[in-house]
Amino acid sequence: MILTVRTTTDSRAGAEALARGAVEARLAACAQVSGPVTSVYWWQGAVESAEEWQVEFKTTEGRYAALEEHLTAAHSYETPEILAAPVARASADYARWVERETAAP
Repeated sequence: MILTVRTTTDSRAGAEALARGAVEARLAACAQVSGPVTSVYWWQGAVESAEEWQVEFKTTEGRYAALEEHLTAAHSYETPEILAAPVARASADYARWVERETAAP
C-alpha cells in the first residue's frame, strides 16, 4: 500500500534537506516541497502562528516506520508533525515505481 506522509518545517532549506535525506535513504520514492504556508497552532499554552514549508513524501506502508524514525531524528522541531494517509488509488505503473524505489537494501 502506498502512503503519503506529510511534515512541516520552518525553512525551505530545512524542507529540502528532509526531502533529500529521505529519498537518498530510499525511505521515500519522492518528496515534494511546497510553501510557504501559514500555520496556526497551540504550543506551550499559547496560540502561535508561523510561516512553514510542507514536505509530502510517497512511500509504502512497509517503509513508514523507518521514514518516521528518520524524520524524527533529522527534524529541527521538538514535536514535528508527521502525518500519514493511505492512497486509495494509484496507477499500477506508479505504484510499482514507489515499491521499487523504496525497497529496503
